[in-house]
Amino acid sequence: MPDIYHSEKLPLREVEQIRKEETTNPLASFVASPKKCRFETQEREEKILLILRGHWLVNAAWILQGLVLSLVPLVVLAMFSLEAVPFRFKLIGILIWYLLLSGFIFERFLSWVFNVFIITDERIIDFDFYGLIYKEISDAKTENIEDVTYVIGGFIRNFFDFGSVFIQTAAQVPQFEFHDVPQPGRVAKILRELITEEEIEKMEGRVR
Repeated sequence: MPDIYHSEKLPLREVEQIRKEETTNPLASFVASPKKCRFETQEREEKILLILRGHWLVNAAWILQGLVLSLVPLVVLAMFSLEAVPFRFKLIGILIWYLLLSGFIFERFLSWVFNVFIITDERIIDFDFYGLIYKEISDAKTENIEDVTYVIGGFIRNFFDFGSVFIQTAAQVPQFEFHDVPQPGRVAKILRELITEEEIEKMEGRVR
């Protein structure tokens, strides 16, 4: 069973630190305070603090599959005598195989790139990418977050520091699940600090 940790209320240290950072690589798994990135429903004064996607290690499975499948035509040609098959048919078959393989790799890459979780200074947003023509977007205001829990299970996840963050909300979507994201403990702390910041703004009458 994986260990489960509940984030604690801390001074606003992580949020202040993340606001000072800036990740320039848009394809990173942990993108802090990107300056040149916006999403379609972002409000004018809303600032992105974090963009999260699956840790790079989650791509290892489909990358390995792609490498193995790329060798299939070579193995077939080496193991079977296809002298009766005209060269042009062999060529067409090989081209079709690699075209399908390229489509498989491209689809997996896009799925990794566009399945993202965004944390702003006002809310959390979950972008689920299911293909080129379908996506699902869910969001919840920070003030509606009720509980934040993160889970790191197994040696690999502990060694590379990635895991899942579960967020209970009072919004229309009762639970958000950020799977296989880097530094889940830090993400949980940032969310808890944002909740505290929101409560302070409410008491001071500074809520937008």
